[in-house]
Parts: sequence; structure tokens; C-alpha cells
Amino acid sequence: MKMKMIPVKFGSETVELRLPDQTGVFSMPKPKPLLNPARTIEEALVNSVATPGLAEIAAEKLKNKPESKAVVVISDNTRPVPYRGEAGILWPVLEKLLNQGFKKENILVLVANGTHRLLSEDELHRMLDERIFEQKITVLNHNCKDQGNLVFLGETSRGSKVYINRLYVEADLKILTGLVESHFMAGASGGRKSVCPGLIGEESTYIFHGALILSSPEARDLVLDGNPCHEEAVEVAKIAGVDYIVNVTLDHQFKVTGVFAGELEAAHRQAVEKIKEYVAIPLEQEYDIVVTHAGFVGINHYQAAKAGVVSIPALKPGGRLIMGASTTDLDPIGSPMYRTVLHLLKMVGVERFMQLLLSPDWVFIPEQWQVQMWARLFSKIPQENLVYYSPQISANDYRFLPGIDGNQFLPESKRYRGSIQDIPTVIEKAVHEGVTALKKVGKEEISIAYLTDGPYAVPVLKG
Repeated sequence: MKMKMIPVKFGSETVELRLPDQTGVFSMPKPKPLLNPARTIEEALVNSVATPGLAEIAAEKLKNKPESKAVVVISDNTRPVPYRGEAGILWPVLEKLLNQGFKKENILVLVANGTHRLLSEDELHRMLDERIFEQKITVLNHNCKDQGNLVFLGETSRGSKVYINRLYVEADLKILTGLVESHFMAGASGGRKSVCPGLIGEESTYIFHGALILSSPEARDLVLDGNPCHEEAVEVAKIAGVDYIVNVTLDHQFKVTGVFAGELEAAHRQAVEKIKEYVAIPLEQEYDIVVTHAGFVGINHYQAAKAGVVSIPALKPGGRLIMGASTTDLDPIGSPMYRTVLHLLKMVGVERFMQLLLSPDWVFIPEQWQVQMWARLFSKIPQENLVYYSPQISANDYRFLPGIDGNQFLPESKRYRGSIQDIPTVIEKAVHEGVTALKKVGKEEISIAYLTDGPYAVPVLKG
């Protein structure tokens, strides 16, 4: 069988996949990266969207209150936001505040961890511009379980209890930073998501990420209008208050393609329109076998769900999905709550699982939402038609993951050894097995697709 070689990057390592020659290879169009990102960032902070520039806003805050406190919210390490280097967006924001007269002891950089784990000191140093630490500007993690550092601000129209990080609420100037990319629940990341779910209390997720909202057909990639997940996040962010946002869009190599600074909704909308230009991939058909990868975001199995959901439009009902991932997080699966609900899905199947989640007797479990996203995938293909391989996951952990353990396609001596270089072998053999199985049931024309961009591009079936 003739094969084609396709390079794919996992962190700092690149491997070459060998796929059958008839494989359709789908990539999003390549947007042009900014020639001078530093200059574009500076211009965006001055000529802002639907609001005065950041310096003017900061000056007004200090005029009214000389000892004003500022909070600058950043994403955690599950997003490749440029917070350092030539295209770094964080230091220019902090520099504006310092130049306007904000005291460095009155500035806080706050990590919007949401319900994710807290980042270590080493992780923060790797993520952020060293000038932040040299200036001794405080950097803190948000902890959704720390009741003493949450403030109750009321309820949304849907009934969500709005608990927000106390330090954020008490700040006089509130700035959000982040990345806008397609998002399989909220339509797009960035903007309001820095607050909700970034800075909320665990209890505030019960409706926002509840089974009912996420069952909506509009809670999906690239949809904002009519998307209840997006609408709830906006309402929470407005209750908490936002003075200014700085969001970027990136290409497939994580180079900045746009900077959008200004008013919460208007600047975010502009960024979403930008990614719509190149994120959607039109498909003429569905495929028997789809190969993908979990990308940068897939640092654990919890995050890899994004690649699974994005693949759904490309899959024929009952088709096969083969996914490679490099789960580099401290826990390559996710939290104990995620593990528990994931195991339940594996045991009872999609239909029973969704009955349980939507039952009035179901007690909400934080992070059930991500398992519900896996259930979306398994509503189109059976669990046994997913092959998932991450070299960092142990044999013990694989036992409760839905789908087929990719290690079974490796010689016994290479299983559970943690080598990214084994990903091509797993994918090649899993594809071969899928082709063989389909031929055995009399299928002659077998269609195969490879989604080059993994979770970052959104296949859209024409019609």
C-alpha cells in the first residue's frame, strides 16, 4: 500500500505519520501572522475597540482614587497565550499601568484557573515575562474551592449563583487577557471566559456547565448568538465587572494573527470574526476513519475532549476515530471528579449516562461537563471505535478510559514507556486494523481523513 508522510508536532518533538495514500488531509487556511506584533499590541492599547485606550482608562481610575488597585487576569497553561517574548501581551499592559502611576504593589496578575489545578511557581516563570517577577508584581492563582476568597454577587437570569474571586471584585481596574480560538461549548474562548469560568467558584459552574445548557445544539464551536453557554458567561462577567480586555488570535504555529483590545463584548466579537475567516474547514463528505491529534491544549485527557468533539462532523455514524496526544500535565488524565464521571460513562454507555445527567435526582459533579462532551462523540460512534493513545498514560489509568488503549498496537516491550516517537506506529497500525475490519464486512471504498490542526480547526460538513 502506498503511504504518505505527514509531520505533526507534539510539544518540542516532531514525528512523521504514515497514512494511506488515499487519505484526505484537511488543514485550515494559513492566516498571515503579524509582521510586527509588538507594534500592533501598542496600537491596540491606544486605538481600542468601543472604549478609550488603556492609558486613558487607567488615568481616570487614578484621578478618582490615587491608590487604585488593578487586576490583570491571565489564562493558565492550557492555552498558548503569548505572555512573554516579542509578541507578549502581558508586559505592555502592566507597563501602561506603571507609567500612568499605578504602584506595583497595587497591581495583581491573577491566573484564571477556573476549576483547573493551581500552577506551580516554576510553571508561572516558564509562562510569563521575567520582568513581572523582577518588578515583584504579585502573581496569584485563582482557587475555585477557596470559599474565603470568593464573593457572592447574586444570581443570573438562569439562576447561576455568581461567586467571584474576592481580589478581582475588590480591584478598581479590571483587565482580562487571553486567546480567542474556537471552543466546543462556548463558541469561542477568550473575552468573558476569563471571568466565567476563569474566576468563579465551583458552585457557579452548576448551571453554566450543567447538562441542560450543554445539551443545546447551539452550545458548539464558532456559535455565539443563541449559545446559552456563551450568554451565561457574558452575564456573569458583566455582573463581576470588566473594564478592558486584551485578546489575541493565533495561527497553527501559535504566531499572533490579530490583537483585539477594548470593551468586553465588542473586542471579543471582532476576534471571533477574525478566527471565522480561517478556522472552519468545509468537508464534502463524512469519513469511515478519521485521524487527529490533541494539539497543545491536550495536556491531559480532560482537555483532549476538544479534539474528539471537533472531529464529529468529519465522522460517519459508527465511524472510527484515532487520536494521538502528548499529555504532559502533572496528572495526564484530570481531576478525581473527572475520572469518576468518565468511568461512569464507560460503564453505562451514552444513553444511560445522559439519562442520569438530565435526571432531577442527579447531583451535579464538577467537571461532568467535559465527560458530557465525550458523550457527544460516543453518540455518533461507539466507544470501541475510538483509539486513544498518549505515551504518558499508565496501564492502570487506561483501564477506565473509554475507547481502545492505543498501546495494544505496540510490541509489549514498548507499551507504557512514555515515548512520543511511538505515536506514528500506533496510528499506522490502528488505521490498518480499521481498514481490514471494514473490508471484512464487505466495504470496498474506505474513506480516511486526517485533521492536521487537531482541536484548532472546525470541520463543517457542507449542507
